[in-house]
Amino acid sequence: MREQYTLDFSESIASEIIQKYEPIEEVKQAHQMSFEGFRRYMDSSECLIFNNEYGHVYQDMTHPLTDYFISSSHNTYLISDQLWGPSDLWGYVSALVKGCRCLEIDCWDGSQNEPVVYHGYTFTSKLLFKTVIQAIHKYAFLASEYPVVLSLENHCSPSQQEVMADSLLATFGDALLSYTLDNFSDRLPSPEALKFKILVRNKKIGTLRETLERRGSDMHGQVEEYEEEEEEEQSKRVVRIPLFRKKKVRQRFIKISMALSDLVIYTKVEKFKSFHHSNLYQQFNESNSIGESQARKLTKLAAREFILHTRKFITRVYPKAIRADSSNFNPQEFWNVGCQMVALNFQTPGLPMDLQNGKFLDNGCSGYILKPRFLRDKKTKFNPHKVPIDGNPLTLTIRLISGIQLPPSYQNKADTLVIVEIFGVPNDQMKQQSRVIKKNAFNPRWNETFTFVIQVPELALIRFVAENQGFIAGNEFLGQYTLPVLCMNRGYRRVPLFSKLGESLEPASLFIYVWYIR
Repeated sequence: MREQYTLDFSESIASEIIQKYEPIEEVKQAHQMSFEGFRRYMDSSECLIFNNEYGHVYQDMTHPLTDYFISSSHNTYLISDQLWGPSDLWGYVSALVKGCRCLEIDCWDGSQNEPVVYHGYTFTSKLLFKTVIQAIHKYAFLASEYPVVLSLENHCSPSQQEVMADSLLATFGDALLSYTLDNFSDRLPSPEALKFKILVRNKKIGTLRETLERRGSDMHGQVEEYEEEEEEEQSKRVVRIPLFRKKKVRQRFIKISMALSDLVIYTKVEKFKSFHHSNLYQQFNESNSIGESQARKLTKLAAREFILHTRKFITRVYPKAIRADSSNFNPQEFWNVGCQMVALNFQTPGLPMDLQNGKFLDNGCSGYILKPRFLRDKKTKFNPHKVPIDGNPLTLTIRLISGIQLPPSYQNKADTLVIVEIFGVPNDQMKQQSRVIKKNAFNPRWNETFTFVIQVPELALIRFVAENQGFIAGNEFLGQYTLPVLCMNRGYRRVPLFSKLGESLEPASLFIYVWYIR
């Protein structure tokens, strides 16, 4: 097992492997393994590229919430485009099953005093708010026991906000966090302390201390005007209102129900103005939502300030409003500066969701990944656009040996090739491509070696993509697999392949040899 880098290998472990995978009884009794037994072992989960040690929660979960990347979705109720597509409870169910921990709920006034969820000012269908949270309640903790954040985009009148507050309390009961975990603290609690809790993320009246002082009073019927609406809401209005040939209206103030406001504890939404303003005035329980265009500019012009901001405050990045087709941006550039909630349209397959799914394989698919120390340190000098002076680069070698039953293309005669890509800080972005094996998707053999020097492996993902070469319409996607670089096993390994929709294409896989040093 030296080639597999199994350090704790022993005679007893070898015997267990033989007993488990050897099909011929006589060979098994002789404590030997036939070629068929060896093949079964190499095809097993024990020889996958993903290291099973990272398939359970192994990280320290007692840091404050700001110290974690949090799996987050955008417009979770949609299952297709943002103009005509249906709203469906399946959007919430499928996101939760994938370990998503931050769900978005767009709330609007409905008939008979029942709030509804849909993409306002569009032709998307509507869901009752109460049925949405009932579905969330049912599936919230099936994939992960760590807290779920309900990010409300609240357009409801005060009276229907009170209905929302009552529904949240009635549905979630004690699981709804409507109080602080201690009398008062100036730091966010940890995922460990918030296990099996639901957090409401919304605008809030006043401070957390004022909420605690009001505790026990009946806040129903009390309303306050709140400051200018969120930039996110304004940007969506600009896109949607022309569909109905109405004039653009910018509300300067909105009304917030105290009953709903008091359910917001550790995840109050605060409009982002500048890093300087946040540093002076923003409270520990206040989080920001920043559109992808503005966030991208900040990552390029003020990366270190952005990192210092995300060290203190939860920051959510969301897709720009013109993405009517529910397309996604590349989330990597925002993870590079420590943004906790990088919200993607989970219903849209493609590279961004491959990266999302690959990143959150880590730490047991719990939806929470502890950020690297250099994104948590208040004295950090890390800048994703510069090679770290005191870094510890990783030299990675991948020998692409063969393919196994790749998804059949035209009569299973695909001209197959493989692309190996690294995603991470800008200096680590690279890819290498194999030669093309003509008319063989069943068992193509490449025997090619690729080498990558990765400066910041803590943020790096590796993606394997199998394609059928095309000359007119471009290459045809056959399958892919993405995972964090530091979650890879060394040695001879099998890379399982998944479809564009994220479905397993078993037994389709790649056979590779992995070796790396730091």
